[in-house]
Amino acid sequence: MALSGSETMDQDGHNGETFIMRAGKIGAVVVLYWFVSITMVFLNNYLLDNRDLDAPLFVTFYQCVVTVGLCWLMQLLARFWPGLIDFPSVSFDLKTSREVLPLSIVFISMISFNNLCLKHLGVAFYTVGRSLSTVFNVLLSYVILKQTTSRQAIVCCGVILAGFWLGVDQEATTGSLSWTGVFFGVIASVCVSLNAIYTKKVMPAVEGNIWKLSYYNNINACVLFLPLIALSGDLGSLASFSRVGSLGFWGMMTLGGVFGFAIGYVTGLQIKFTSPLTHNVSGTVKACGQTVIAVVYNSSSKSLLWWTSNMMVLCGSSAYTWVKSLEMKNAPRRNPQDSAKEKLLPEEKGNIGV
Repeated sequence: MALSGSETMDQDGHNGETFIMRAGKIGAVVVLYWFVSITMVFLNNYLLDNRDLDAPLFVTFYQCVVTVGLCWLMQLLARFWPGLIDFPSVSFDLKTSREVLPLSIVFISMISFNNLCLKHLGVAFYTVGRSLSTVFNVLLSYVILKQTTSRQAIVCCGVILAGFWLGVDQEATTGSLSWTGVFFGVIASVCVSLNAIYTKKVMPAVEGNIWKLSYYNNINACVLFLPLIALSGDLGSLASFSRVGSLGFWGMMTLGGVFGFAIGYVTGLQIKFTSPLTHNVSGTVKACGQTVIAVVYNSSSKSLLWWTSNMMVLCGSSAYTWVKSLEMKNAPRRNPQDSAKEKLLPEEKGNIGV
């Protein structure tokens, strides 16, 4: 299983395989995606929920640094083992970096508010807390791209919106709701939608290569984070942290960055072995399992309406994906290369897949 730099979809690669072999590979990829995605969320929650270290921007910045380092490492390994690892050769170009910069500003906002939402809401309510990405995607696509949406898709958005408000109401009833977390979740949802739109705009600058985009995005993010960290006081919090010299702490921080890098790979892998629609369904099931694990782990007791809100969000998101998939099938056929690029865009990934 080579790491593909171009991330193109190989639909004919399974010719000659038996059904059992094909099903076994798909099952292994899906399980790998679930493991990486769920572990990443819980690991980030562990790092962000540390009462002795209140430095969410620094944690996010460090994960971007790790991602850049891993991109360099993968380039190096691809030179020594080209048959095993296929990763694009990327050298920093200032012009390309400037072209990607608008996306990078949206990107750091998205990952920062995502982490702040997770910090204040926890894993159990995280899915509902930032569930409005699909709704904002419809709104912003109309405002920015002048793209209209079908009635069926709007109904799905209505279900998601109703599930969100019911979830907020039920979380408030238990007394555990953080309105700060809800605010961060809504802003994160807006940023996820803007990220998808701007990704489409800057993709030609990186020749449609998702790994080149990740490389430039994270380099820009590292630079943009520096003044934000200085202004936020995260460095002071880090300096007074008792475990700042602990290898265990930095090991967990680095592991968080590794999983952040890995989620891009396993997402592309799952789409390659299944389809974008199946990927989103898998993400929905994963989000449901993630919520159950968080509730059981925290020994929480949730009402029937609380669970109903989660199911409304997850079912609404899945239905929206299904409706959009049918609309894409009925739309006029476009260049296969462009379609492959769009399948890799994180438009739906940010909704339920992570």
